[in-house]
Amino acid sequence: MKAPDRFSAIAAAAWVAVLACPLLAAWAAENLDQARREKEQKYIAVLQSDAPAAEKAITCKHLARCGGKDAVPALAPLLSDPQLAAWARIALEAIPDPAASQALREAAGTLNGRLLIGVIHSLGVRRDPQAVSLLVARLEDADPEVASAAAVTLGRIGGPKATQALSTALGTARPPVRSAVAEGCILCAERAWKEGRLAEAQALYDQVRSAQVPKQRILEGTRGAILVRQSAGAPLLAELLRSPDRDHFALGLRVAREMSAPEASDVLLAAANQAPAERQVLLILALADRHDPRSLGPLMKMVAVGAREVRLAALEGLRQAATTHALPTLLAAAADADPQVAQTALDVLSDLAFPELDTLLVTQLQRAQGNTRQVLIQLVGRRNIAAAVPAVLQAASDPDKAVRLSALTALGNCAQFADLPVLVRRVAEPPADAEEAKAAFEALRIACQRMPDREACAEQLAAALQGASVPARCRLLEVLADVGGTRALQAVAAAATQNVPELQDTATRLLGEWMSLDAAPVLAELARSAKDERFQVRAVRGYIRLARQFDMAEPQRLAMCRTALDLARRDVDKKLVFEVLQRYPSVEGLRLAVEAGKAAALKDDAAEAALAIAQKLGARGPEVQALLIQLGRQPIRLEILRAEYGAQGKYVDVTA
Repeated sequence: MKAPDRFSAIAAAAWVAVLACPLLAAWAAENLDQARREKEQKYIAVLQSDAPAAEKAITCKHLARCGGKDAVPALAPLLSDPQLAAWARIALEAIPDPAASQALREAAGTLNGRLLIGVIHSLGVRRDPQAVSLLVARLEDADPEVASAAAVTLGRIGGPKATQALSTALGTARPPVRSAVAEGCILCAERAWKEGRLAEAQALYDQVRSAQVPKQRILEGTRGAILVRQSAGAPLLAELLRSPDRDHFALGLRVAREMSAPEASDVLLAAANQAPAERQVLLILALADRHDPRSLGPLMKMVAVGAREVRLAALEGLRQAATTHALPTLLAAAADADPQVAQTALDVLSDLAFPELDTLLVTQLQRAQGNTRQVLIQLVGRRNIAAAVPAVLQAASDPDKAVRLSALTALGNCAQFADLPVLVRRVAEPPADAEEAKAAFEALRIACQRMPDREACAEQLAAALQGASVPARCRLLEVLADVGGTRALQAVAAAATQNVPELQDTATRLLGEWMSLDAAPVLAELARSAKDERFQVRAVRGYIRLARQFDMAEPQRLAMCRTALDLARRDVDKKLVFEVLQRYPSVEGLRLAVEAGKAAALKDDAAEAALAIAQKLGARGPEVQALLIQLGRQPIRLEILRAEYGAQGKYVDVTA
């Protein structure tokens, strides 16, 4: 008999699984529905019981998640309960069954006041079209709050009947209700606009903006009237932007940003040409936010001339709208006599992101003169343009000191590894001018921090130490410390042992601030061998700082603390070790503090540290107690004999 084919067996099993999937899904759905019904019945029982109101309130929230048609009869009576009505409405708003809407409609026919208003709002949440008739009737309710709620809810539900009722009521409603009727009209207009009935939406918006309603509603109607018209709304937009009223003007700025029609840009430009400076600024910013390519030319003109505020706003506009065509205008502004304009233009040029800009800037730099050249030097540095380095290196030797300073600063940001020797030489053989020497130092520092290969960078710096003057070597050591790594640490450590006080001073200070644990052995050796007390103390304290500040395994930290106690020659430095032991409490650290406390000069500080460590450990074991006893600190038995609290002669005994 032939054995069954393995592939056929797998295929058959797969077909069984595929056929079973719908059955499994149906089974899972049935089980989930059964679980929901069981929960629902449990919660219904709570509502129909004598449970406290708070429990029933939470139960309503649960029914909002799992309630169905069966829960409606239990929830409906609560709509007349001042305590539970709002909770019941939460559930009825969420139940996906028409019975919930019917319960709300029935309640709306019997309730009044705040309870009725709540039910009306819930009908709006459910957008129940069958509630329109009763809501239209409520527009004439004697209670203006009820009538207002009905108007807004009609707007949320929408439809021809609701729209017609609101449109009619807008001219006849009492003043306290008119604002809500206008809001309902606007909601209907938004629905009509969304559904493509533009003429209907436009008529409603126009009716609201010309009605005797509060200013906010007029503004809402005006906004809709402009946006629904699009291009044809430009004259209305122009009216807003010319209006002396601040709210109308602010609405015009908002609508101009929202309009997709290109005419909005034309309106903004026309308004900006006629407006006072403070409004010009706002109009220019709105124009820039539209990202309309046609605004580029006008913005460039505004950058060139006008009040400072207007020029600054136009520059911000170019930050969003600029293309290569704006480059001459921006470069001229960056060289402007007004420092604020110049700085803003430089910031804008630094931030522009179109790809061809860097190439254009390098080309311009190669032939630029005067202030424009200096601006371009700053700019290629700020944009980190490596292709500009040859031109910047040439500028670093310019006869003009200002150009040299700008070039050195730029090199810090754009120099590559191959360019480092130039900066290293500038620091190793500094110019006589102190300002230029400082600029070269900062440029080298920044450039080295940018280099991906820190070890290769440190090798160049270490090689430059040979033959340099002592002040130059000190500056190079500063840069080496910034670079960090193995080679830099070796170079700084070697300088710390040379018999040159200035070098020792700089090197020990840098080692004391070193930002890796690699410096620990170097500092320990320096603490053992240093003859000058200043440098020995600095090495010890730097060593303790590493133990205090850096993450490490607990045995390593304890070993460093023990070494520090041995290295420190002054008691004041030994006491710093106790701070480390307190910061990282452990039984071994407690033992080390106890050992150190055997020295008479350290006994009190060691005891204080030991108590703090024991308290942090929260340990009451015999080992901790025994260690404390060694320091003469017997465990204290504390017993509360009497406790009172109170004030002004009135006290209560709270002794337990």
